[in-house]
Amino acid sequence: MFIIFILFGFMNSLDALNRLIEGNQRFVDGQVGNLSNTAMDRVALVKGQNPFAIILGCSDSRVPVEIVFDQGLGDLFIVRVAGNIVAPSQIGSVEFAAEQFGTSLVVVLGHSHCGAIETALKFNKEGHGMSSNLNFIVDRIRPSIESAYGMGECSYDQLVGRAVRANVRASAAQLRHGSEDLERLISDERLLVVGAEYSLETGCVDFFDGLPY
Repeated sequence: MFIIFILFGFMNSLDALNRLIEGNQRFVDGQVGNLSNTAMDRVALVKGQNPFAIILGCSDSRVPVEIVFDQGLGDLFIVRVAGNIVAPSQIGSVEFAAEQFGTSLVVVLGHSHCGAIETALKFNKEGHGMSSNLNFIVDRIRPSIESAYGMGECSYDQLVGRAVRANVRASAAQLRHGSEDLERLISDERLLVVGAEYSLETGCVDFFDGLPY
């Protein structure tokens, strides 16, 4: 199920997006093998890198980004943090890749059954013995939890799913509007920021936020 996007002004970004979609389909189909990790590949990358996409994803060990998208060494610039939250260090990392390498696509990648989301749900009230560092992550996720609660009654699993998507949208919005450098690149149509969710059950990545069509 390959999707070909043709839209003036976003061609580079959408080419990158198509490459991720196609790689994920190979992963889902069990036809992976696109990894560039030979000795020759490693030596070539010593001189520099040219990643075609930036991924801001969760630290969860069940979501190995290069494998999920069937990409090799040097293909993806990956920033991982619990709950795929956005803080100054994450924004700076995205700015670095976008400006240093001219990378034109940013994907905020959440996933089903996210442990950081579930922790935030558990400690939705202040404190409860969390360290200040963990509380910082929960504080970043808390508005998405409140948004999920505001969508009406549902099961716990549905609540987690809603919060995962709300959190991805929030992080993507922070990248789009929390940096003058990124805003400039977006305004010049040299950068596209989208949100996606990886399913632990199926292996599929669903791009659901920020697509320009």
